Amino acid sequence: MTQNSTQLVATPGQTIGPFYGYALPYEKDSQLVHRAHPGSIRLHGVVYDGQGTPIPDALLEIWQADESGVISRETGSLVRDNHTFTGFGRVAVDNEGHYTFTTVNPGATQEGKAPFISLVVFARGLLNKLHTRIYLPEDTGALASDPLLSSLPEERRRTLIATREANGDLYFDIRLQGDNETVFLSYPGA
Repeated sequence: MTQNSTQLVATPGQTIGPFYGYALPYEKDSQLVHRAHPGSIRLHGVVYDGQGTPIPDALLEIWQADESGVISRETGSLVRDNHTFTGFGRVAVDNEGHYTFTTVNPGATQEGKAPFISLVVFARGLLNKLHTRIYLPEDTGALASDPLLSSLPEERRRTLIATREANGDLYFDIRLQGDNETVFLSYPGA
């Protein structure tokens, strides 16, 4: 049997990392706003593998609306001038899997919608990035009516809702596998 010589053959898959941790970070990459910005919060947590061990070399990216629910159309997401909110941030976790962003609580992009932060995870062993969302815990009515959350069983839904800390910051762990695995989303073509 002969094979058509013009037929393209898939190349073997490769994992996405851990080299990005050295090439992609940039100055103030995790600082969407300056900590002195009115309403600034810290979004932080830990990235865990399937054994419950922190991953020391993951890279995270977030996109979000501002406090008013406006999605930024500003250019220059990699520029941090302490004035322009682009809604984008990137951070490499530390050697204990911990990450921190300085940002603001996102507003709802539409009346009655639950505000959320989009999150992308890059980590060793993954053949592609993982997408998920971080919802704010306060507006239980909006959370209950959110189409994505309401499509999930209760125990899976809570993996997408952050915890509000006493000082107003948000805490959100990411579990790539195993018990309490974070719900990840599929975006064909992304």
